[in-house]
Amino acid sequence: MLRYRTIDKCLQNQSKKWTLKNLIEACSEALYEFEGKEMNVSRRTVQLDIQFMRSDRLGYNAPIIVQNKKYYTYSDPDFSITDIPLTKLDMDVLTESVEMLKQFKNFSLFGELNGVIQKLEDKIYNESANRKPIIHIDKNENLKGLEHIDFLYQAIVKKIVLKITYQSFSAKGPSTFNFNGYILKEFNNRWFLVGKREGASKIRTLALDRILKIDIDLSADYQIDEFDPDVYYQDTYGVTVMNDEQLIDIVLKADKYNAPYILTKPLHNSQRLIEQFNDGSIKIILHVHHNFEIERILLGFADSIEVMEPISLRTRLKEKFERAYRIHKNKDDTQNSI
Repeated sequence: MLRYRTIDKCLQNQSKKWTLKNLIEACSEALYEFEGKEMNVSRRTVQLDIQFMRSDRLGYNAPIIVQNKKYYTYSDPDFSITDIPLTKLDMDVLTESVEMLKQFKNFSLFGELNGVIQKLEDKIYNESANRKPIIHIDKNENLKGLEHIDFLYQAIVKKIVLKITYQSFSAKGPSTFNFNGYILKEFNNRWFLVGKREGASKIRTLALDRILKIDIDLSADYQIDEFDPDVYYQDTYGVTVMNDEQLIDIVLKADKYNAPYILTKPLHNSQRLIEQFNDGSIKIILHVHHNFEIERILLGFADSIEVMEPISLRTRLKEKFERAYRIHKNKDDTQNSI
């Protein structure tokens, strides 16, 4: 490869006439600089290199010609093996990749991708077909708080203390406090800032759509923490991390219709198959924190999954289903009486 690049560099310099002897000397000098010792490249080696560069074995197809039966040059003065034309397969792959990237370009965090995407589009000739993307990624650009992502990202990278005005759904009014951000986390198409309040030891998760105002406090010292999100969330489904007392083993029985989906797309990385029944149903176990998010996904399966253990979770979901039944039953009764 060093010889190929050396020959390529020589042939790009069309102000000089390159004989085979000149190319041999250039390759020998390049190898000397690289290895730090004398290395004499043979005439046959450089001839084979030129032949190989002319071929399509590496996709070069270099337009190397010999003028006056003596001087080597490129017939195309703009050619270089470092700027090899893309194949049709390359372009198909890039086209689909660009289409996927374009779905992120309106995100403030990915704003810098716009220029890169445009350059790729300019290089890909079949982009002019303007086809619809085959890969579609779910996103909601109208979510509140997305405008904060870029600012928060930069603050985390630069380790700057944030001054945040925040109001949770349960709070009567907003509060302002200093905050050390560690990561931005996305779950269920919603974004969160994870870190610590100034002087606190406990990790806190702030929903971006509940942040009312963001500023920075350059006078405050950033509280460095060896925070590992993989470890922090390993026993959690969602973003609400509970204490060890809320860590439970959930035994579930899924019917035969949903069993294939649960086996191929586990509810959590702790999921294990306990038993597979003759009728196609399965019994699985999860080791997770008992939080709002795990309840919500189990409620979503409604009549297709039975919570067998623990009894506390089974009872809680049973009460929710009964309440949902009463709500819908009352509505049906009202409509029937009209």
